[in-house]
Amino acid sequence: MPIKSFEDLFIEELSDIYSAEKQLTKALPKVAKAASNEDLKKAVSDHLEETENQVKRIEKIVKEENLTLKRKKCAAMEGLISEADEAISSIEQGPLLDVALIMGAQKVEHYEISAYGSLIELAKLLGYDAAVDLLDETLGEEKGADSKLNDIAVSGVNEDAQEMRASL
Repeated sequence: MPIKSFEDLFIEELSDIYSAEKQLTKALPKVAKAASNEDLKKAVSDHLEETENQVKRIEKIVKEENLTLKRKKCAAMEGLISEADEAISSIEQGPLLDVALIMGAQKVEHYEISAYGSLIELAKLLGYDAAVDLLDETLGEEKGADSKLNDIAVSGVNEDAQEMRASL
């Protein structure tokens, strides 16, 4: 079905991020298991719970605004998850893999930050005030997750990987 209106575009993009979040709920446990840094494991596990709540928020938006999501698979998230799977299978568990996992997770967060920011603007144009609030809550969580990942990287994971490299 062609996109001809702001509402069509909103539904298309909401369907896309819904798929992305659903894919993440399946991928994050594997990432947490692959991580060796305890702070990273906890951050990924905590974000899984947030992601499950984000899925519920999208479902609430759909119900409150009487929308019907499209059945689609977010190709961007599929690619980002594939990159994480590749890192997990090609890098030995330890600090270097942790660095790669953080990089991959931050790519995911930046994608989501962009998607939610755009959805908020479309929701404002459409007068979906409740959706704006719910999407903004999720956007805040995504920004927080990105910041937490950055803190974990600079507070030890990057140094651990550098020390490992120096000892080789």
